[in-house]
Amino acid sequence: MTEQRPRLRFFGEVMGLSPLSERIRQTGIVFRGEADVPPTLFGLSSLRQLRPRLAMTLWTGRSWIARKAVITNLFNHTQTPIALGWSVKKTQALDFRGQQLTYDSHNGTDFSIPVGSTVCTAAPGRVVRVVSEYNRGGLKIYIDHGHGLMTCTAHLARSLVEVGQVLRRGEPVALSGYSGLDALVSFPFGVPHIHFNTWLNGEPVDPFGHGSQAALWRSGNGPLPASDDAGEYQASVYDEAKVVEAIAGCITPSARERLSAIEPLWERAGHLIAEMNYYPTRFPVRVSPYADVHPRAPVLDLPLCADQFDGVVFVDV
Repeated sequence: MTEQRPRLRFFGEVMGLSPLSERIRQTGIVFRGEADVPPTLFGLSSLRQLRPRLAMTLWTGRSWIARKAVITNLFNHTQTPIALGWSVKKTQALDFRGQQLTYDSHNGTDFSIPVGSTVCTAAPGRVVRVVSEYNRGGLKIYIDHGHGLMTCTAHLARSLVEVGQVLRRGEPVALSGYSGLDALVSFPFGVPHIHFNTWLNGEPVDPFGHGSQAALWRSGNGPLPASDDAGEYQASVYDEAKVVEAIAGCITPSARERLSAIEPLWERAGHLIAEMNYYPTRFPVRVSPYADVHPRAPVLDLPLCADQFDGVVFVDV
């Protein structure tokens, strides 16, 4: 029996096309770039990300494999230099397994799931930002998990939380879609997914253990959904002087002014980390806003709810 999923507005929520005038403006940034943002790099190798059979199944709200999220892209350990722009080409790919399930600029993990699936918080945390940017991942939710760790989930359809809300482990935060320009240009063969970023000390990191590094997942390199709500949220500690220094180093006046005006400090720092990682060319010198340097530790669960998922599979296995 097909699982009933919430009814979503296809163009307005699933693909994130509303408001249309703003989405058209943001689309222009992808192809033309701006003074502080290079245009996105495409090529024939980008077509290797299309998976028609998988895509059509997930677009219709059905699972590819019952109760499994399909990992279709991993963190790339041979990143394209940020000065060249965001690259969706597949020319220098290396995932944590030593294989090529990724692409040039990919700095997160793609969990491909049926449209309308429930997305949950991967660890206790506080919502620091909810924003929709058509040129950068559509609808996104940023959560601070304390100890220098922040996550961001992109390509969402509908947020279920508000900024400042403190969440338990495994608590629902959104419904999945495929918002953002990626879906529009690849529909219907582009695979609906959530893009999951993890940032430690303000820098993008792979949540999977690579080489001698520990995995950030509580269950090792096979992430599982939360089976409990263990742990309480302990807010990250920011150094205000470092936050001010990092913002002052931003080369974009409008971004500097916007970031400087945000209060309280935890929200300003959260927006700063988001800006540094989604618009890195605006920050020629990166300054961590944290008071201390935090080590890798296994604190995350699969950012999907246990009543719908019990694990993951790799699309290339």
